Amino acid sequence: MTTPGSQAFARRDGQLFVDDVAVEVIARDAGTPLYVYSATALAAAYDALDRAFAAVPHTICYSIKSNMNLAVVATLVRRGAGVDVTSAGELFRALRAGADPQRIVYSGVGKRDDEIDAALAAGIRMFNVESRAELRRIDAVAGQRGACAPVTFRVNPDVDPKTHPYISTGLRTSKFGIPIAEALDAYAEAKTLANIDVVGVDCHIGSQIVDLQPFSDALARVRSLVGDLRNAGHRIDWIDVGGGLGVTYAEEVPPSADEYAAAVQAQVGDLDAEIVIEPGRSIAADAGIFVTRVLYTKTNGEKHFVIVDGAMNDLIRPALYGAYQRIEPVGLSKGAVLRCDIVGAVCESGDFLAKDRSFPAVETGDLLAVRSAGAYGFSMASNYNARPRAAEVLVRGERFAVVRERESLEDLVRGESIPEDLLE
Repeated sequence: MTTPGSQAFARRDGQLFVDDVAVEVIARDAGTPLYVYSATALAAAYDALDRAFAAVPHTICYSIKSNMNLAVVATLVRRGAGVDVTSAGELFRALRAGADPQRIVYSGVGKRDDEIDAALAAGIRMFNVESRAELRRIDAVAGQRGACAPVTFRVNPDVDPKTHPYISTGLRTSKFGIPIAEALDAYAEAKTLANIDVVGVDCHIGSQIVDLQPFSDALARVRSLVGDLRNAGHRIDWIDVGGGLGVTYAEEVPPSADEYAAAVQAQVGDLDAEIVIEPGRSIAADAGIFVTRVLYTKTNGEKHFVIVDGAMNDLIRPALYGAYQRIEPVGLSKGAVLRCDIVGAVCESGDFLAKDRSFPAVETGDLLAVRSAGAYGFSMASNYNARPRAAEVLVRGERFAVVRERESLEDLVRGESIPEDLLE
């Protein structure tokens, strides 16, 4: 399926380009491994979703956990995006990128007191509350500040999104949200708390969803709940439908922005409430690639390996989820095709970018591009094996800039110390 993001990555005379810049030129300048994002693709994906929901009042709150680079977030914020955050660090990044606090929603099951206080101080739009215990903590922290906290409850509709279990959040076995059957009691309790202002309802069932039916099933239950809540005297000004729309990694065919918006509006578009959407992957994934260089090729009997300078610490999705991401040579294909594993240098058998993949023959020094890497790539990176994290680059048209410098060895030990009086 062609997406706004995928159009930013095209070949010219056999060479892969990002917008109007050859990937080889970027890698020569910034080194590898490397994340490269297209500002054009980010804007196109956001605009497609914004247009799709134009018929109803709506706010698009970009899910910053998918890609939290300041330049990426600022690109979207300047087009009108709000931000969905799940920690004080994400809130800090959203504000640093220029997000309007009144367009920030705060999700997540484990909000600490200091995080709640920081969000209240910033003046965010609302908290998506995930338990009644959390509700009471927000009430207490807001009381200490002399504030009133705007909240929705994240309700768990017990709908199977038919996605990977690690990113499925709408089943009753999930840690997320409150069971929808308990929602009326939870809202009744919220109404008794002096420092709580109930403003809406929230539902998010998971990520990388490529079938509209789970969205429709969940929102049908939300629609019924909204009616019950209003009959009980609760004000429902906002309906947060979450995110979760999938992208094409292999053969998936996810709904378009228009199809997704139509399904949402069919269920809740006429309820006289502003719709909040929390897209992350569907905006950022296809707007980025991960670029890595071949170090060696190797054969163990009949098994072929391509060893690259990127690894599971840089891009963990294949190792963590068994995820497939398309990989291609940046330059001209050399013709012959082998079945091989594309692996990194981390000392784990699970360190791979691809397993048993048919791939064109490559040589030491060749560049490879991992597609759809703009979401949950760098944001999930680590320093495992004491590997400095990769650089990040943003491209627009014929220009590009390093928007996060490659970490140095000194960065790896920043903040650490050796307490001599505790050592023998």
